[in-house]
Amino acid sequence: MKRKHLRISAFVIILLVIVTIIPITAQQTSGEETLEASPHMERQTNLSTIDNEQKMQRFTYDSGLDFDYPDAVRGIYVTGPSAGGKKFNSLVDLVDTSDLNAMVIDIKEDHGNLTISVPEDSPYSDAAQNYIDEPRKMLEKLEEKGIYPIARIVVFKDSVLAEQHPELSFKKNGEVWTNNKGEAFVNPFQKKVWEYNLDIAKKAAELGFQEIQFDYVRFPEGFENKDDELSYNQGDYKNEDMSNVKRRVKAVTEFVEYAKAELDYYDVDVAVDIFGYTATIEEAPGIGQNFPEIAGNVDVISSMIYPSHWTSYFDIEFPDKEPYKTIDAYAKAENGILDQLGENKPVSRPWIQDFEAPWLYSGAPTEYGKAEVEAQIKALNKNGINEFLIWNAGNTYTENVDYTPMD
Repeated sequence: MKRKHLRISAFVIILLVIVTIIPITAQQTSGEETLEASPHMERQTNLSTIDNEQKMQRFTYDSGLDFDYPDAVRGIYVTGPSAGGKKFNSLVDLVDTSDLNAMVIDIKEDHGNLTISVPEDSPYSDAAQNYIDEPRKMLEKLEEKGIYPIARIVVFKDSVLAEQHPELSFKKNGEVWTNNKGEAFVNPFQKKVWEYNLDIAKKAAELGFQEIQFDYVRFPEGFENKDDELSYNQGDYKNEDMSNVKRRVKAVTEFVEYAKAELDYYDVDVAVDIFGYTATIEEAPGIGQNFPEIAGNVDVISSMIYPSHWTSYFDIEFPDKEPYKTIDAYAKAENGILDQLGENKPVSRPWIQDFEAPWLYSGAPTEYGKAEVEAQIKALNKNGINEFLIWNAGNTYTENVDYTPMD
């Protein structure tokens, strides 16, 4: 993974000024100073010869914390309550005593709540749950342990913002629309929503997170079937000469592109979570996700490829029962897409499964333990994918897993 680290010291800037400006001497005339250039022509520097890369050097934000990017990120998901509660120490121990080396920590979670403490006068105070009272202290502990911190920010699934600002959401019969789980989404066409989330991302970067991971960067599932019955504002995209499907893809892709540009100053990597099946189709018509277009605008692409989330796919009748075969088949498909991106190819760091899926079974589900987790990692490694993230919603991870089984 390439890191930018393009900082220029004040000393270098002063030096550049000294060597490029013609020395000046003063001569007194009639009570006023007139300035004459001294004849040291050999000291003049032709600025046009400065390398283009040198011109591009700029100041970047320094959080004051120092983390090294791991040889390959191998991380776990951590909720706000876990990060701010007693469970945090045991999760740190899990990472510290294994070949894991990273944590993806909720900063803005699935309901739309912030998990960190904010000042009372903050525009986010009503959305903050303050699970993590001292986020900086938490990050300092991760720095001490050498654990790479990633901030997870759920973007367009946001019941809190939708309730506070219905005009930024989708409505049905004059009320904020919710899906069959009672979840509301905000509108990716609305650039106020973009800024709302990017301000949170910038705060996370200022705290010292090394990477911002955006999740739910999409419209609601099945939106192509709801489009006609919902009312919402298409903003700047209203007059685009294209179908609604293309408008959705354009809005989602341009949010990602804009987010990466806005976060460049903070010297953080930008990642996006994306449905795994989007790597197998041209584009997802309802949710607005186009895999290659999103992947070409991020540093890291994290496909959610849990075997339990696939229907009969890749000629595998029951993917949840076949973790190795499912991940192996997906990895081959993804590699074919990413290899076409050339210099814009991001790091692939998929989400894999460490949980059971009882909703798929009439009886006992396939248990996911050491063998099943390692099988997924082996399938990734076999296909040249060495980074991964492990999901368990309750942060209860299988013990004694070999996270580098191919070594």
